[in-house]
Amino acid sequence: MLETKEQIQSNVYQLIKPGVFKEVNISHPLQNGEVVVEPTLGSICHADLRYFSGQRRPEALKEKLPMALIHEGIGKIVKSNLDSLPEGTRVVIVPNIPGYILEGKQANDCCPICQKEMGDNYCEHKRFLGSGYDGLTQSKIVMPSSCVIPIPNEVPDEIAVLSELCTVSYQALRSIKEKLQNSTVAVFGDGPVGYITATMLTHIFGIKEDRLTVFGADADKLKHFDFAKCFNVLNDHFSEGNQYDIAIDCTGGKFSENAINQAIDLLNPLGEIILLGVSEEKVWINTRDVLEKGISLRGSSRSSFSDYPPVLKAMKNPSYQEALRALLPRKRTEITSVEDLKNVMDDALQNRGWEKCLLEFHW
Repeated sequence: MLETKEQIQSNVYQLIKPGVFKEVNISHPLQNGEVVVEPTLGSICHADLRYFSGQRRPEALKEKLPMALIHEGIGKIVKSNLDSLPEGTRVVIVPNIPGYILEGKQANDCCPICQKEMGDNYCEHKRFLGSGYDGLTQSKIVMPSSCVIPIPNEVPDEIAVLSELCTVSYQALRSIKEKLQNSTVAVFGDGPVGYITATMLTHIFGIKEDRLTVFGADADKLKHFDFAKCFNVLNDHFSEGNQYDIAIDCTGGKFSENAINQAIDLLNPLGEIILLGVSEEKVWINTRDVLEKGISLRGSSRSSFSDYPPVLKAMKNPSYQEALRALLPRKRTEITSVEDLKNVMDDALQNRGWEKCLLEFHW
């Protein structure tokens, strides 16, 4: 059992309804085995924008708000009794916290998913920051020590803040690591998720240009994928049928339907589709060809703390850092108030560009 040691006060910027933030003070219990982290740098995800703009289903908004947004971020430890995590340590904040860690139990005493070691990201009792639980727009957050990962000295803040997004792709790709060694791969999507996935295939899994193709719809975005073959689905002509072993859908939203069905057309028999794009709506899939080709479809959601060390290790590589910098903005947005947060969310909603939007917190 976890024992409460003291209460930690935190100023929290909560979304109370779509488009409206409110600053509140919350008291967090600090229990044994936990540390206090001050968020320093965050990144806006499309999931944050769906909450902010009210594009989630009404029942989801009713259930999850009020709530602090942002789950992609880093911080510094400001209170700790652990020698392995001294105060001042830069850390990545892992937003997915499995139930057995929350309750101070062993994985075997948690849900069937944890008992069978099928993945902490699918734990039935997990807590995910910024999705029903307060995220990183707060001055102090209490975290289990296993869910804060020290950032190597060679990795600057602006690269480390991309680690959560990178681990989502890593979680999906490591499950097919052996198959990737000799496979041709198609990535659908020229946005940040597609770019993160494609760069990871290149820098971590060793997939070179002759085995990697990216399909997108924006010529300017596709220019960034200079390490892969690229096709513009709106303008380029590409033949269909039996070209790829693995396809990864990184589009999401209204584009998922076209991407998935194009992947079905292009896959070899017994090919595999990995679904990473999120859509709030149901999408039509050509099941006839799925059956005739024996294609497998597998979804992958979020990541677990075990995905972070290998990603952060890879981020020490200067060439990987250089590739990831293509997603970084020229400057960060300073956040000192709820007004600052609302303004940057409004701007991100109206200008959904290629670059990630980084939030520099000043508490």
